Amino acid sequence: MGEWEMLVQALIEQIDECIEKGDDEALMLRTLAKRLGYSEFYISRKFREISGMNFRDYLGARKLAFALKEVRDTNRGLLEIALDYGFSSHEAFSRSFKASYGLTPSEFRANPVPVVLRTIIKPFDCYLVSTGGTSMEKSRDDVKVYFVTIPAHKYLHIRNYESRGYWDFWERQSRIPGQDCQTICGLLDSIKGKLDDEGGTEANSGSGQIMAYINEPSGRMCAWGIPMAESYGVRLPADYSGEIPPQMQIMDVPEREYIVFEHGPFDYQSQNCDVERKIEEAMRDFDWTASGYSLDTAQESVFYFFHDPSRFWKYVRPVKKA
Repeated sequence: MGEWEMLVQALIEQIDECIEKGDDEALMLRTLAKRLGYSEFYISRKFREISGMNFRDYLGARKLAFALKEVRDTNRGLLEIALDYGFSSHEAFSRSFKASYGLTPSEFRANPVPVVLRTIIKPFDCYLVSTGGTSMEKSRDDVKVYFVTIPAHKYLHIRNYESRGYWDFWERQSRIPGQDCQTICGLLDSIKGKLDDEGGTEANSGSGQIMAYINEPSGRMCAWGIPMAESYGVRLPADYSGEIPPQMQIMDVPEREYIVFEHGPFDYQSQNCDVERKIEEAMRDFDWTASGYSLDTAQESVFYFFHDPSRFWKYVRPVKKA
């Protein structure tokens, strides 16, 4: 378990790179298979086995997801976008777009409601495949600790009052119609204006998506001994007024001070466990008395969790003057 997930993960990342470059020849299965050193048949079989869909369907869905963002974020002509992403005509693009999203490109451009995109899948996710990482290779970076003031914003999300950790959260959500990881991530990916959207593809931070803990009197006790709900969502501007997917909720988060425990970029496959341990130790050993602050555990306070190995791993926790 893990070796083929890593290989398919590499294939998926190459697919996105080729789409972004507009390199259709490099997107051919025979080219990708040759690059990875396996036959087309074997790659195709393993891709379907691990991802749950065949290569051609995944490629078409990813191209359509890229195209949708062009429709949403630019004023380019729809035919030009269609041709760039491999569609033979405006009509073919519209048919495929409507079959996937329930409305035509022109209708979506006029009213960009949330739709379920085929976001990049993560077959090698050390939490979801229950490996905890492939080794305990040590990271050389230490954890930075600093205070910031975050302006008022909104938090669009789903909540779970019983889950304990990332894997358990999505396992429980998968049992609720319309709240599985693929559906929720796809909906969030389609929403414009996310505050943390850096164009990344890593788990928990691609397209501005993050985990968070929300303090409320639900009876669930987290590691800090206070009742909390685990959540997954995106931060949006305070004046956001777009449509809210029916399976989600949105809350206003006021301006407040936070403490940040941050580790810089690291190798996900070999250093994830070590970085997680370092951050947990930094939070555990922090000298609150010397800082003059304490954690703010008021109702509806939000503890954000950012996990993007290409940039950082950080916990952002609300504080108040002691």
